[in-house]
Amino acid sequence: MNSISILRNQVKSHLLEQIQMGELEVGKTINLARLSRTMGISATPIREALSQLEQARIIKAVPNRGFVIFELSKAEAKNLYETISQLELMALENSSFTAEFIQVLRAHQTKLKQANTNAGKLKERFGFHRVLTSRCANIILIQLLDDLKARLLFYEQGVGNHNATFYENINNQNEALIQAIEDNNIPTAALILKMNWMFILEHIENQIEN
Repeated sequence: MNSISILRNQVKSHLLEQIQMGELEVGKTINLARLSRTMGISATPIREALSQLEQARIIKAVPNRGFVIFELSKAEAKNLYETISQLELMALENSSFTAEFIQVLRAHQTKLKQANTNAGKLKERFGFHRVLTSRCANIILIQLLDDLKARLLFYEQGVGNHNATFYENINNQNEALIQAIEDNNIPTAALILKMNWMFILEHIENQIEN
């Protein structure tokens, strides 16, 4: 990997971290010159990083403004959640699971149940799914998931008003998913995983409508 690629990835990581922390909001402008000064990185790798984030539909170029975070829409939410669901199903069906892995997955589910803030629950829920797909060796698939989930964070942070009932359902689905994997019943695990994402999508769509 050359130096420009390394710097480009540093810029992407920096911006994605800001998204996760809620410091980059929908409609906010990303100024290339300001970002260059802040990070001490030249414009070329920053442009490459912004171009990749634009391709992932996380940001868009606006004349005379620079790059702006995409606005949210019900139609995009449906496309995002359904696509991520299908990609995770592919990852699940192309993975092999060990007893040690199942214990790691249970540990992440325990962290999710113990998280006591919305931000903490969101972080642990995304962490659970990251671990779930980590046994898939298809690097392109995993990269697609990472890019799409970076965009998904805006929906979760912007309209994801999740109550106790929501997380009770999520926890029950995750427990059933882990049990199906432990039983080596991947078709059932895949069905539960799809139900999980469709449940979240329905919740997000209702939040957007309200």
